[in-house]
Amino acid sequence: MNDTVKITIDGREIEAKPGQTILEAADAEGIYIPRLCSHPDLKPIGSCRVCTVICDGRPQAACVKPVMDGMVIESETPELLQHRRNIIDMMFVEGNHFCMFCEKSGNCELQALAYRFGITAPQYPFQFPEKDVDASHPDIMLDHNRCIMCARCVRASQELDGKNVFQSIGRGFDRKIGVNGEKALVDTDMAVSDRAADICPVGCIIKKRVGFEIPVGKRKFDQNPIGSEIEGVRS
Repeated sequence: MNDTVKITIDGREIEAKPGQTILEAADAEGIYIPRLCSHPDLKPIGSCRVCTVICDGRPQAACVKPVMDGMVIESETPELLQHRRNIIDMMFVEGNHFCMFCEKSGNCELQALAYRFGITAPQYPFQFPEKDVDASHPDIMLDHNRCIMCARCVRASQELDGKNVFQSIGRGFDRKIGVNGEKALVDTDMAVSDRAADICPVGCIIKKRVGFEIPVGKRKFDQNPIGSEIEGVRS
């Protein structure tokens, strides 16, 4: 059995390992494909679709599609870039994201992607939904206004923490993250040391008493754009 397969991404031929996803193979070669629900420590589920690419003529989520020898992938076409902008835009207008007041500003992956795609204001009308804030837990706050339903917290609680603190509940526009406590987060076995407390890409899960410890201007994406840690891994 061959140790590698050859695939082409935007005209560049690269070698990948059998069993890798398109996203993993691209990362290893310094090719950044935007993503939000994907995380290297979690099983991929392909829910956000920001990583959609055209694979052999068909749209595929790069985080779940395994590589195959001879596969031809397009990632940077004008149509795909607009598709990603549309998804990011809809995430902003379907929640209540006030970046200038958010503790996660500068560390937020959604905000960083918006900057990368040149989005300064969404193209769709704001929905201004009524969302709850659960501040019942002594160490963690759950702000549904900022949730993008990436399900990272659900998977992290199950796969990494061995718990089942979070679940997706409801359908359609009413879908939200629920907790397995009787009424609120305080009724769960969630701990501030859980991986689920750190894995949220936006400002939905926030640890208390640590806000703004890192000042604005010195945060993860203040100096370097999202994806820069991947781009240029190999020339």
